[in-house]
Amino acid sequence: MNSDPVDKILAQWQRERPDLDVSPMAIVGRVGRLSKYFDRAIQSTFSEFGLQSGEFDVLATLRRSGRPYQLSPTELFNMLMVSSGTMTHRIDRLEKTELVKRIPDPDDRRGMLITLTDKGFELIEAAVTAHVANEHRILSVLQESERESLTRLLRQLLLSFEEER
Repeated sequence: MNSDPVDKILAQWQRERPDLDVSPMAIVGRVGRLSKYFDRAIQSTFSEFGLQSGEFDVLATLRRSGRPYQLSPTELFNMLMVSSGTMTHRIDRLEKTELVKRIPDPDDRRGMLITLTDKGFELIEAAVTAHVANEHRILSVLQESERESLTRLLRQLLLSFEEER
């Protein structure tokens, strides 16, 4: 099996601190490095549509919410785990490019809903199709059974953090 940069780090620690069990670095280090590669590859696809990652997230969240493709700003920032200020900034940028619009909430006179425009719907349809194809390409080095195992293990790890929230 080929070695990667994390193997070199592990070997250096083994040499310098043989008393220390650095085996968690094998996973955490690789996940961290992969995250950076994933971010670059994914942002490259989003850039083809003139989107930043956060803007894609807002549009995709509205799209997958189903008709009428609208949510309150609070629902959006809770789903995307960002601050209300960050969400406001994203919505402002998307509204300027006419991909979303703010409309009054019929159930709350003080509230607003964020809704996809037709232009936003068309853009996210194309962007999410390209995004999924890109993710398939990224993971194509793994067999289906390997992807299923990795999915199960990552879910287990993620749930351990989510349950702490």
